[in-house]
This record gives sequence, C-alpha cells and structure tokens, in this order.
Amino acid sequence: MRYSVAMTGETEAAMRGHLIRDDGQEDVLIATYSLSTGLERTTALIRSVILPRGGERHVHGTASFTSAYVLRAAHEARTAGHGLVLLHSHPGAEGWQQLSSPDRETESEYERVARTATMMPLLGMTLGGHDTAWSARFWFDRSAPTWAESVRSVSPTLAVTWNDDLRPVPGVTSSQERTVSSWGERAQGSIARLRVLVVGGGSVGLDVSQRLAATGLVTVGVMDYDAVETQNLDRMIGATRLDAALERSKVDVAARLMRSAATAAHLDVCRHEVSITDPAGVSIALDYDVIFSCVDRPWPRAVLNGIAYADLIPVIDGGIAIDTFKDGRMRNGIWRAHTLVPGRPCMACIGQLVAGDVSLDKLGLLDDPEYIQGANREAPSRQNVAALSASVSSALLAQFVSLTAHPGRRGVPAPLRYILSTHTLEHFPATSGPYCAYENATTTGDRRTPIAEHSDDWQNIVATRAAKKRPLRLRALAKLECFVQQAINRLAE
Repeated sequence: MRYSVAMTGETEAAMRGHLIRDDGQEDVLIATYSLSTGLERTTALIRSVILPRGGERHVHGTASFTSAYVLRAAHEARTAGHGLVLLHSHPGAEGWQQLSSPDRETESEYERVARTATMMPLLGMTLGGHDTAWSARFWFDRSAPTWAESVRSVSPTLAVTWNDDLRPVPGVTSSQERTVSSWGERAQGSIARLRVLVVGGGSVGLDVSQRLAATGLVTVGVMDYDAVETQNLDRMIGATRLDAALERSKVDVAARLMRSAATAAHLDVCRHEVSITDPAGVSIALDYDVIFSCVDRPWPRAVLNGIAYADLIPVIDGGIAIDTFKDGRMRNGIWRAHTLVPGRPCMACIGQLVAGDVSLDKLGLLDDPEYIQGANREAPSRQNVAALSASVSSALLAQFVSLTAHPGRRGVPAPLRYILSTHTLEHFPATSGPYCAYENATTTGDRRTPIAEHSDDWQNIVATRAAKKRPLRLRALAKLECFVQQAINRLAE
C-alpha cells in the first residue's frame, strides 16, 4: 500500500500562514484528517485546522506542543470521527524533510494518544519554510513511521511535494528536449511523476492518453470496458481495421499507442477493463493524482464529479455537441472544457450534470426509444467528427498544463465553451451553488455519498469478449503485428 496526503489550497494556506513566522522561529500546529482508501493507495485528507490557544505551545527558537493542546485536539478529532495530525515547521529548510531525533521522539510519544483517542494512526507533517515544501508520515505504531509518497495541495493550481526516495525524479530523455524547454526541468520532474488516469478510451481519451505519454509521464492509466468497433475508426485515430475485426479492448489499443508515443525511459501503462460506475472502478481511480473525464454519460460523470471534491483528485472534464439541420447539414458545434477542483464549480453547478439523468442512466432509460418518446425527450446526440474531437482533447490538455505547470501562476480558468458557428470562446459565468451536495462533501473521502453501484453487466461484456475465439487468419495477423511492434520498440532502447 502506498500513502499520500492531500489538502485544499485554502487549508494549505491557513496552515502555512500559521507555521511560517515573521521572526523566523519554528512553530507547531494540529489538524484533523479523514481517509480516502483506494486499491493500492491510502490518502489522508486534511479536514480542519485546530489553532493553539494561549499557552498551549512553547516557541523558543524551536517549538513544542503542550499535552493540553494535544488532548484538546484529540477530543475534537474523535468527536468528528477524524484522525489527528501534528505539524511543525523548519523555517530555513527546503524539499522533503526527514525527522530529527527530537521530532521523532515527540511524534512517537503522541502516537499512542492519537490512536487511543481516534482509533486512527497519527499523521505527522513538516513544512520546509524556504520553498514551502511539505513532508508527511503515518505512525501505525511507536517503532517507526511509514513515509508518504507525496503531499498534494489541490486548488486551481496543483502543487505536489514528492518523496524522492519513494517516487524518484525520472531522468530527462533526449526526446523530451522541446518539452522540458517549455516549462523547465523542475516542472517536468513533478509532472512526469503524476499518476494520471484517463476514463474513457474513445476518440478524446485515446488522443489524450497518447499525448500524456509523449509528454514524458511515467504512469498513465486508461479505464474502459468497451471494445473497438468499425464505426469508431473515423474518430479513434491510431485504431486499425484489425483492432475492430479482433474486437480489441479500447484499453489494449490505447496501451499499444501510448508505448509507441512514450518519451520516458520507462512507461507504466495501467489497463483497467472496468466501469467507473462500479465500486471496483472507484477504488482504482483513488490511486491516481489527476483524472481525465472522457465520458459522455451522466452516471459516470456524476461519479467522477464526486471524486473530484470528496477525494481531492482534480478531474478534467469536457465534451462536444454537434447540432444538425433536418437535412443533415451541420448547424453548429460546441465543445467545452473545465477542471473540477475546490475553488471551481462542479458539473452540476455549471449545468453539465442533471441529477435526474443520473437515475435514468442507471436504469438504462436514456437508450430506451419507448421511454424517450413517452417522456418527450430528445434522443442523445451521437454525432462526432475526428477533426473536432481533436479540439476537445486539446482543450482538456490545455487545462492539464494550466493545472500542473501554472503558466502566469493563474491555474485553471473558469469553465470554457467554444462555439464553432460564431468562432467564440466563452468563459462560462456559472459559480458554485451554496448548497451544492458535491462541493459541500469536499474531503469526506471514504464517507462520500455512494454513487457507484455493483453491476455484473460490464463484467459479462469483458468476460464474453475474452472467451470469444477469433478466426485463425486474424490471430496470425495479430501475432505478426505484435512482432513488428516489438521490433520497432527495441529501436528506442
């Protein structure tokens, strides 16, 4: 199991504002956390900051907690059902901080207090004052801490402090020269280490995944349980007629094309033939740092909308709608892009997700012609064009660059919408609703309202496809294709 810590930008600023003192001395602080448990990673989500009262800490060059402060905070954490976080600062330090002997002693002594009061492990965190870099460790017992892999501050800008021992900086390769020159080696070193998941392996998702690999990321996952069909070939650039004939899974096609596009010395392609609307898919998604939402149905988008806030994993979402006249001519095309993070409105608040449609999608009624006619609804639009889906993927990737590289130090913008007929780029004026259920659930983690539900449907589709026997001619072509691809890949070694 890997471990990490995440917090909103607002919470991080509050903690930093207390711990970095004008007089240059160290300081201490206590906070609470909740857990977000994925398949292979557990994340502590910082929930609330408990500021010290007069006399509850000692500042004398170094700083220390009083037992009264720790006991008061432990009681507040237990009452809320949260865990306890002990924080301290190293004013002149930079980068990921190790523990000094006194700091180790202090956290080790309070480990039992935290566990007894909250029934959760103590979380220790250190802030380096020179570059405001965080480090974190979990105390499962008093003997030694288990170090986190990263600490993430999530807002319209994503800031990550990495534990270089657990997640080393990838080496820059010769094929990344132009990329690195665009934002520098430090930004490249952080962006390349992000674990990014693309949900949906269709026209947009396939393009996004390849460009992430070309950017030098070392871990990219693709989640989709569907297969390539002939009708997909006019939009899934890189998918072949052989892929359609073999009914290859979209994640297999994405994996092949990502390996061909990769510029990192070693690319870990994670294939997930699973539905994001199933708890199994949610558990996988919680292992990632950033998620691209390349799906167009209400239910999966509602699940991702929830994860963005409850689990502090930025979700970059977008889509396209093409409108035609009755005679088939194009009337208009609209594509949009937005990033779901604290500080930006969710899909429901900007009108891109209707709660009632989620229930209908679960029941399969959005594809039922009789229901659509009886409810006097319009059938879902299925039009798409390869030339325009590329515009969607580029819009999503621009959001990713804004989120991670921070050009102009501004982060991701408000939701964007491009109207093809008038050639207009609009900044959507929507703001967060005061009673938004999604945004009010920020940092709830494992206590999130469940939207995903167990289903055998997607599992049956995957199992049926795997059991189907293909003609000998197609299997022979597949083996030849695999041999050629391996030979080409060896050229880069």
